[in-house]
Amino acid sequence: MAEIEISPRAYVKMCLHAARYPHAGVNGLLLAQRRQATGGQLECLCITDCVPLFHCSLSLTVMLEVALNQVDVWGSESNLLLAGYYQANSGIDDKSPSPLAQKAAGRIAELYDEAVLIMVDNRKFTINPRVPPIVVLEQKDRQWVPKDKNLVMWSDWESSRHICKSLLEAKAYSQLVDFDSHLDDIREDWTNQQLNTKIAQLVSVANGSA
Repeated sequence: MAEIEISPRAYVKMCLHAARYPHAGVNGLLLAQRRQATGGQLECLCITDCVPLFHCSLSLTVMLEVALNQVDVWGSESNLLLAGYYQANSGIDDKSPSPLAQKAAGRIAELYDEAVLIMVDNRKFTINPRVPPIVVLEQKDRQWVPKDKNLVMWSDWESSRHICKSLLEAKAYSQLVDFDSHLDDIREDWTNQQLNTKIAQLVSVANGSA
């Protein structure tokens, strides 16, 4: 089983997507790079970005396929691979992967067998959570089960937490564009480059390099 590492950008954008549509379910795709973990004995899947998809209806099968293809092509241009799926359900106590989440993640796992499924835990999702409000699952025998927590790493959890808090307080989620919004107005940028730049600036400040 490979380790996975979650970057501030990926985490923050998942949270902003959920925060922008608090009364609806949301979903998206995860993009990653691979690298050798310490010691070179275990490969690490580094989730570096995510692409927010839908909030109006999560079961738009045709549009999901369109999005999968577009995101795959776009990611490959930056040497990123389509490596997972995330979803936040509409119910506050519902963190179980729906049939759609399992199907979408399974579709990605057909192309990349170490794909992960991330579910947002709405009960733990606050403006400043003590622990990451997500559940990471992996596929075993065609079933999605929680991944060993010892294999889920963070580029910097404290930075991710503080950056997310800052952007939530600034209501930066209003700037986030998902694929639904892009379909309504194709001028809207579903790659969220402006938001990516803002997050990168905050990461630099947190790391003392700005």
